[in-house]
Amino acid sequence: MYCLHPRVIALSLVPVLVLMAGSAVLAHFFWQPATAALSGVLESSVALATVWAWFDAVGLGGVKSMLAPVLLLLVLTPLMVVVTLVSVSLLMAPALVRLVALRRFPALTQHHGASFLASAGWALGSSLLALGAMVISLPMWIVPPLVLVLPPLIWGWLTCRVMAFDALAAHASAHERRTVMQTHGSSLLAMGLVVGLMGAAPSLLWSVGLMAIAMAPLLVPLSVWAYALVFVFSSLWFAHFCLEALQSLRGGLPLADEAVLAAAPATGPFAIPSQAGEPTGGV
Repeated sequence: MYCLHPRVIALSLVPVLVLMAGSAVLAHFFWQPATAALSGVLESSVALATVWAWFDAVGLGGVKSMLAPVLLLLVLTPLMVVVTLVSVSLLMAPALVRLVALRRFPALTQHHGASFLASAGWALGSSLLALGAMVISLPMWIVPPLVLVLPPLIWGWLTCRVMAFDALAAHASAHERRTVMQTHGSSLLAMGLVVGLMGAAPSLLWSVGLMAIAMAPLLVPLSVWAYALVFVFSSLWFAHFCLEALQSLRGGLPLADEAVLAAAPATGPFAIPSQAGEPTGGV
């Protein structure tokens, strides 16, 4: 229901405007050179010479000229998803968390355990790790079951790390944030996997085949907005879950236990540095 709030709908347009402005500038200067370079590589490939000859023989010689733009779009789509996620994280998540906190948790004290720069660094670092995992796992995508599992798993892991961090950045201290993310790690990852599967839906906009090239000026903003709405939903979901977990933690954790927790090392996949110089125990 929070996704239908007029303020949330208006905020969801912010990443679209930012990405469209950046995409227009990049496309103006780099699209033609990039497609021309990729076309040259494909046409000069000895391994693909038989494929081109077969296309010419069956009257599909025009497919060769359309393949480079399609491949370029396929390469750019994961990058667009990551940029959209980071944009939502940096531009919208603080406002969405404030909206949830004011409506559901007005008495929850803010401990400001992470600054804006810490959130930005965490989002960018996690995104680079996810992109690296995508590149490394690409050869395994030829196996039909894995292509349905690996991308949602990677996006889910990335969404979990970024959205949970942003949801707790303003209200939780460093130790509270680490505790919530480690204690509820499996639940947060499951939420991220659901969002990762939802993130596959905007890709259906490109299922029109070669018409996607001609319709790109329309499909690009629509797909960016669809991705933004998915990540807005996930940001709100993580905000509700994490702030409720934080409120429960503060209501049931004695101060002595909190002091013990502060001295304990951070371990596990959700270990998070809070400030510069704080030791980390995981990746």
